[in-house]
Amino acid sequence: MSNYKLLGVGTNAKTIKGDGSEYLTAILYMTPYKVMVDGKLFNSCSMAAMASCIDGCLYTAGRGKFSNVQTARQRKAEWFYRNRTSFMLQLYEDIYKFRQYCLKRDIQPCVRLNGTTDIRWELIPYIDGQNIFDQFPDVQFYDYTKIPNRKVADYPNYHLTWSYSAANPKYKEHFWDVIRNGMSVAVVFRKPVNMTTWRGYKVVDGDKDDLRFLDPQQSIVALYAKGAAKHDSTGFVQDI
Repeated sequence: MSNYKLLGVGTNAKTIKGDGSEYLTAILYMTPYKVMVDGKLFNSCSMAAMASCIDGCLYTAGRGKFSNVQTARQRKAEWFYRNRTSFMLQLYEDIYKFRQYCLKRDIQPCVRLNGTTDIRWELIPYIDGQNIFDQFPDVQFYDYTKIPNRKVADYPNYHLTWSYSAANPKYKEHFWDVIRNGMSVAVVFRKPVNMTTWRGYKVVDGDKDDLRFLDPQQSIVALYAKGAAKHDSTGFVQDI
């Protein structure tokens, strides 16, 4: 497989579970939440403070706890905010190479652009006003998001799963808006739980694989706390 400057393939323990003869996932990881670039502060996760997921962010899980990995993610974030045109050109090149690799093997290429961020990629134009989803209609993009009102209905190849938190009453109530709009909701539980429904909606095991676009609409995607999230007490991680 080709080497990529921005995307990682086969580096995520959960996406590997879904990789095989049908699907292969590439992920872009960058520094989450706030990052300082050339004296300016940028926020890559606009709802992180309200949802109180900063301390429990998956940024600290798995390989993310190593300083060299965090440094690499920081460099990507700086590139993104310092020279957006150059960054998008490289992202296009990476996705194109990944797509060609998959199509030659009759595998569906899947890409997560927000491995540890929550950027509205649908609002970032690339060529002639088109965004990255327009440029690669045969690539399945998907992400988790904490932004309840992202407008992606015009992009059938981009699937979003909303991430729940009970840390803030206002944020918590978005659950019903998101469900009414047909989205699935990811809920982080402290320990594995044996239940088929949560708040009246079907529960699917989100740790079984990462292929969220295959979930039925309005599913509750049960995830289990990892890294610093195991000790969360804000309301981001649920005990039941």
